[in-house]
Amino acid sequence: MRVFHIHGDHFTELGRLPADLPESGFLWLGCGRREFELQHLEVQLSLQRWGCGPLVDLHVADLLNNHLPSHFDYTSWYDLLVFRRLAAVPGSEDLFVDDEHGTLAGAQKAFRAIDTSPVGFAVFDRVLLTVHPTDCAVRDYFAGKLGELTEGRDLRGSSRLPSSSAELMLRMVNHMVDSYLALRRLMTRQMSTIQRALTDSRHEFNQWPLLLESREALHLLEETCEDQRSAIQEWIDVLEDWPATSDPDARRERELLRVRSRDVLEHIERVLSHVRRMGASSEAAVQMHFSALGHRTNNIMRTLTVLTAIFLPLNLITGIFGMNFDSLPLIHQATGFWIAFGVMALVAILLGGFFWRKRYLGTQR
Repeated sequence: MRVFHIHGDHFTELGRLPADLPESGFLWLGCGRREFELQHLEVQLSLQRWGCGPLVDLHVADLLNNHLPSHFDYTSWYDLLVFRRLAAVPGSEDLFVDDEHGTLAGAQKAFRAIDTSPVGFAVFDRVLLTVHPTDCAVRDYFAGKLGELTEGRDLRGSSRLPSSSAELMLRMVNHMVDSYLALRRLMTRQMSTIQRALTDSRHEFNQWPLLLESREALHLLEETCEDQRSAIQEWIDVLEDWPATSDPDARRERELLRVRSRDVLEHIERVLSHVRRMGASSEAAVQMHFSALGHRTNNIMRTLTVLTAIFLPLNLITGIFGMNFDSLPLIHQATGFWIAFGVMALVAILLGGFFWRKRYLGTQR
């Protein structure tokens, strides 16, 4: 567990849980899910000692649950947000060489590289408790980023430290939403690979289990994004219901929280729109595949029909001359065969030319 004290322009990492709550600023307690499972009694005692109030048992179970969807809940002394991150597991960035080259095996690995583990936030007035998955880099990233802000080495993003636990929570949630960009590139590449395989007329597509797996992954991502949107919307609704204050600085901080919350919600909407566009693109690729397959089948049937129509009169002629009658014309002449053959060839050429002019044969427009 890592404990940080944030106050004004100062960001300090403490070695352990302090005995008393600092007079100013707020504390950030960041721990892994397994660490919280082992030390949650110590955290509960510290929260009670600081006068923050303990975590409800059901909320403790929510923070320890690795399969819980994104949701928001609140009490009179703290707010609880469980937010499922969208990230790619380490090493998945090398699954594709670029946006145009890839294999179906790489696409299958990419689908399985999507991680949607939940991150829990317990937001008190002066304490922020975050519970992360084992391999989550959000805690260490923000610890380094806030340290750079303190030293003045971070020239990007926000130029100040968060002034409240709620603001730090929103910054972390916004970072997790923005980290979807790397996953978006990965998913766009894998969907492009499958779509190229679907529309390739030179090879038969037989990776239908992979296509179904991709559709299921997109549905899962859509449900995850919708849960994220609902959780942030509930947080915004609760934020609007906070009691009014006469302090101008507090009103300004609360307005900044609303702005950040709406910005996070807008980013989630963009992610959800991208997931839905990929799903629509996948459906369109499947429809194009079957349309191309039907068009190719129609071309084959048209060619076979034309050939059958050409050979029908030839079969009629051969059938007539194959009758067992002595009085048939040309059968007793030396040139009879060549005359019949010439008539059959002429009929075949005329019918072939007629169908060619009607564009029943050939590939030209």
